[in-house]
Amino acid sequence: MWKKWLSQLFIAVLLIGFIPPMSASAAGGITLYTPYTGISVTPGESLSYDIEVTNDSSDVQRLQLSVDDLPEGWSYQLSSNSKSINELAVAPNGTQNFTIDLEVPLQIEKGNYQFDVVAESDNGTTTTLPITVNIAEEGTFQTDLSVEQPNMEGDANATFTYSLELSNRTAEEQTYALSAKVPEGWQSTFKADGNNVTSVTVDSRGSQTVEVEINPAENVKKGTYEIPITAQSGQTNSEVVLESVITGTYSLNLTTSDGRLSGDIKAGDETTLDLVVENNGTSDLSNISLSSDAPSKWEVEFSESQIDELKAGASTNVKATVKASDQAIAGDYAMTLTASAQETSSEAQFRMSVKTSMLWGWIGVLLILGVAASLFFLIRKYGRR
Repeated sequence: MWKKWLSQLFIAVLLIGFIPPMSASAAGGITLYTPYTGISVTPGESLSYDIEVTNDSSDVQRLQLSVDDLPEGWSYQLSSNSKSINELAVAPNGTQNFTIDLEVPLQIEKGNYQFDVVAESDNGTTTTLPITVNIAEEGTFQTDLSVEQPNMEGDANATFTYSLELSNRTAEEQTYALSAKVPEGWQSTFKADGNNVTSVTVDSRGSQTVEVEINPAENVKKGTYEIPITAQSGQTNSEVVLESVITGTYSLNLTTSDGRLSGDIKAGDETTLDLVVENNGTSDLSNISLSSDAPSKWEVEFSESQIDELKAGASTNVKATVKASDQAIAGDYAMTLTASAQETSSEAQFRMSVKTSMLWGWIGVLLILGVAASLFFLIRKYGRR
């Protein structure tokens, strides 16, 4: 009886020895290993995993490699020794390494994401390495166009220059077309790195400083004007609204009461010019100074060398006394009179004709007659000898 029992026990032990283990890696002799099975990253970041493959069997293992259950929008590439692969052969009792490069999208929610690295052998045995990636913050897929100083103020002749910051918050390089919706008659110019541009290219997660110059129309009215600026790519766009405040136009005109800008004067004499200073702009002007640029040794004095205030559309009269040099010879002389405020100025070019005094003319005639009389006397007295 006990012999029969020992015989059955011996058979049972033999059967147990032939039952294979249930582990997939043991079944195929393949093990996948990486020390970093749980990594925390930010949206748009790139990941790289070095995977070690161990073949514990006595046969060469040809493996089909893949990444399964990868989240939507993610991408990967397999490589070994800088070459793209999808299959790998591992010698008996040997090891091989390959790399998985992952691209995490920018537009992604915060949380944990899982996928599997899979190696399938020729005999159908599959080995799986689960990996978890933690996204530490909420991700975006967008473009940001911002400006530090969106509001500027100036006169109608001013050039408004705004500094914009264009940020590409996508996972790809973007080329943005730049546009400005300006009022009729206005002009806009975009500049990047000192050059005039109509578009700029920005790297993924990069930024570019862009300047936009705005020039108002010639006859623009006083007021506040909004100017939308757009950066548009094929996938995303952004807009910012600039504000240009026109305080008015500044325009001075210096002329004379009769419109004449020429006159006659005798050497050493004085003449008076009746000047008119006109404010043709839409804004008041203050502290208007009058100055002259006259020939050497000429003098110009104004009855009012400074006008404290001149309302828009108003005018005022000023007298300018011009004294020619007593050494001036006959001819035409140029003289410039200027009315200038901080915002604008006006010049008037005068042509002054110097006439020789009649006294000197008569003196000349008398000198000529005296010389002629002297010659006549000498001829009569000594001519017969």
